[in-house]
Amino acid sequence: MRFPLLTKLTALLLVIVLLMFGLSMIEGVVRDRQYYRSETERSVVQSLAGSQTLVGPIIHSSCVESWDVVSGTGKDRSVHEQRREFMLTALPENLKVRTGAVMEERTRGLHKVNAYTLKAQVTAEWPGLAQLQPQRSMKDSRMQCGAPILMMGVGDARGIRTAQMELDGKNVALKPGTFHPIYTRGLHASLPDSIRNDKAPVNVSLDLELVGTQNVSFVPIAGNNDVQMQSSWPHPSFAGRFLPSERDVSDEGFKANWRVSSLATTAQQDVRLGRRVCNAGADQEEYYGGRTYNNSDAAATAAAAVTSATEVATIQTQPAPGCADSFSVSFVDPVNPYSLSDRAIKYGVLFIALTFVAVGLFELMKKLRVHPVQYLLVGAALCSFFLLLVSLSEHLSFGLSYAMASGACVLLLGYYASHILGGWKMGFPFGLGIALLYGMLYVLLQLEQTALVVGSIALFVVLGVVMVLTRKVNWYELTTRSNGNSSSNKAQEGATA
Repeated sequence: MRFPLLTKLTALLLVIVLLMFGLSMIEGVVRDRQYYRSETERSVVQSLAGSQTLVGPIIHSSCVESWDVVSGTGKDRSVHEQRREFMLTALPENLKVRTGAVMEERTRGLHKVNAYTLKAQVTAEWPGLAQLQPQRSMKDSRMQCGAPILMMGVGDARGIRTAQMELDGKNVALKPGTFHPIYTRGLHASLPDSIRNDKAPVNVSLDLELVGTQNVSFVPIAGNNDVQMQSSWPHPSFAGRFLPSERDVSDEGFKANWRVSSLATTAQQDVRLGRRVCNAGADQEEYYGGRTYNNSDAAATAAAAVTSATEVATIQTQPAPGCADSFSVSFVDPVNPYSLSDRAIKYGVLFIALTFVAVGLFELMKKLRVHPVQYLLVGAALCSFFLLLVSLSEHLSFGLSYAMASGACVLLLGYYASHILGGWKMGFPFGLGIALLYGMLYVLLQLEQTALVVGSIALFVVLGVVMVLTRKVNWYELTTRSNGNSSSNKAQEGATA
């Protein structure tokens, strides 16, 4: 070989390509495991309850207005009845919600899903129920209205454990369903028809115990909304149209408080228009009915047209386009072993490159020769770490799995390096350097906001160390020496022949 250095670099490049292929296969394994975990979550949701959304309390009444239309004269005179069906909706002026979420782990096979039990105390106040007074659209028409219904909508009614409601201090009987054409899941109580003529304030209190998974959402339907939530879960994710006015997040849990005025939200108009409640974390997926609706400027304009809380509110049986304003809390699991393993694999190429640089420095500084096959074995050991990490983390905690996988690889690489580099004096520093790399990777995996800056600084430090160690190397002389050694070897072989 006329250019042994170039040949070796080509061989190392081929080794790196093979190792990248191995990393991609391991990454595929992680994706498959993530898919199985998602399937487990869906299975738990189907068996227990899904994400929950609180809509209400709301008082509504279905009405029918009918009138006679006369056509023709004399013998051709005929009378036809026409009718209009609509719903009156009375939304509270003040809404106060106090909730506490107790987390529970549900396990299916190797996978765990975060479920919660939500205990909510809901109080709502109406200054009067003038909104339930029907208004005729035709002169001398006949008006018939059903009894007012007090309802509370939820995202998944299977999660209702207990519920108790009081109206002006008196217990009312609750029944399943809402009799609402859009927010169909929940519970309701029938009210006497005479209440629509009562000008006195109406006060409702509801104690609700609700089971759900993943997240919980709220719709600020009142004129003044005060929602407070606390839980022992230390990793909440706040999403939706409104962030908490106040929040306190610590290792012991979190406490958040939302104060939302009807001046800042279109939730009241959205409910009157019959807009579905979308997923507050991703404004395209809704909780009621499994259909998707997109927000549009036209829908927003239509919502703005309903400006008065006291005017007659009608709602159609088909949902209006767009999503109702809401906000939510998601119970995020930051130690998901598959997401952390996936993040670790993304550093795999950098790991291999830095390790090969370290071996190359030992070759250069100590005038050793390491075969490309030995580089391949070292890289394979590095790749096996990620597979060990994924498999162990399915049975043990991520920290313990990381320690066991990295410890095994450090011992293996240190032992192997002591032989290919000529003794423990060379193998021990090499193993120590690998251990430092694993330690740095673990720190990066634990960081969220500062992972990029810490990783950039660490990479800059490594680059600086390499440049300092090789500052006196004459690369031209090294290349010439390699070519000269190759020529002399060929000459000796010819003389021997």
